[in-house]
Amino acid sequence: MKALILTRSQVRDVDRRAIEEYGLPGVVLMENAGRGAVDLLCCEGCTGPVVIVAGKGNNGGDGFVMARHLAIRGIEARVVLCCDATQLQGDAAVHYHILQRAGLAGMILGSVFSTDRLNEAIGHAEWIVDALLGTGAQGEVREPYRTAIAAINRARCRVLAVDLPSGMDCDTGTVGGICVRADVTATFVARKPGFDSAGAEQFTGRVEVIDIGVPPSLLEELLGG
Repeated sequence: MKALILTRSQVRDVDRRAIEEYGLPGVVLMENAGRGAVDLLCCEGCTGPVVIVAGKGNNGGDGFVMARHLAIRGIEARVVLCCDATQLQGDAAVHYHILQRAGLAGMILGSVFSTDRLNEAIGHAEWIVDALLGTGAQGEVREPYRTAIAAINRARCRVLAVDLPSGMDCDTGTVGGICVRADVTATFVARKPGFDSAGAEQFTGRVEVIDIGVPPSLLEELLGG
């Protein structure tokens, strides 16, 4: 199949149809995404420690899966949750519950937190995983994510962005006031249009497309064969 580019609305449609028409549970798609991103980290020579800075949406859920699979591979990983755990919903909440049961839930900073605590948490990381904001995010980045992104960009370590760098608009590549500067972006299913906008590479770094198990027939149908 030719290289694909999916807009925000197409990404949502792919997820919906994979779940509703093909019977692929959302938790399985999230599992595949997180495991694939860990495969990429390992290919990058990652040995840890890895700090996963997570938000409340599905992007954070991908990060929770990553924490578990890093631990399975013997790589030290810590989740830093930039929201209250009670804000987690759906598939992200399912995967966070698994982390809790496994003793891997990490640090909860909540919706309002001290920058010093975040700086301390990420200070000795080999890699930071940006799992804050996903393809649904638009407009100006609000707190606490603005503070978290600034801390990630100040850190002296490599950064992997989950699906896209937090702060970048999926469709346009516009930056909402601040944006994670990643070394590598693990994007799911297909590239996003914003990655090809002028100057986007300074935020995405190298982009690698991660397969999450979506049947090729679905993508071909969506894009008109």
